[in-house]
Amino acid sequence: MEQIENFNYEELLEAFKALLKQNSLKFTSQREIILQTLYQNPHHFTPEDLYLLIKENHPDLTIGITTVYRTLNLLEENSLVTSLSFGINGKKFELSNKPHHDHLICQKCGKIIEFHDPKIEQLQEKIAKIHDFKLTHHLMQLYGICKKCQESENGENS
Repeated sequence: MEQIENFNYEELLEAFKALLKQNSLKFTSQREIILQTLYQNPHHFTPEDLYLLIKENHPDLTIGITTVYRTLNLLEENSLVTSLSFGINGKKFELSNKPHHDHLICQKCGKIIEFHDPKIEQLQEKIAKIHDFKLTHHLMQLYGICKKCQESENGENS
């Protein structure tokens, strides 16, 4: 399935229903709440974070963590969500409807800062052209220490 940028919720829901049908899966309120929560919260979620947020916002909903994992995997396999890998610490997911962006990731607290820089994008295109490479997409992740964690480190070392 092709990535859909800037889609509204109804378009997303229709794409999701079609995906479930294609995979012989039922459309359930639990699966819809997962999709709805991702749509309404533009953050990066671990499956556990998403599960806890759903349980907090929908305390009467019967949902298991396995349903969250399976739904996220299905959405990722079909490009409706993207993930950032944190190695042994797992993945964080976000809807793929956002315009292209890259990520700064704090190695201490896991904070993710999204950014877009036209100069970096132009340079990537230039590098691809120099190497006769047809660039189809990319994911840039820059790792380091966020300002808050730097200040915390400096305060501890004083």
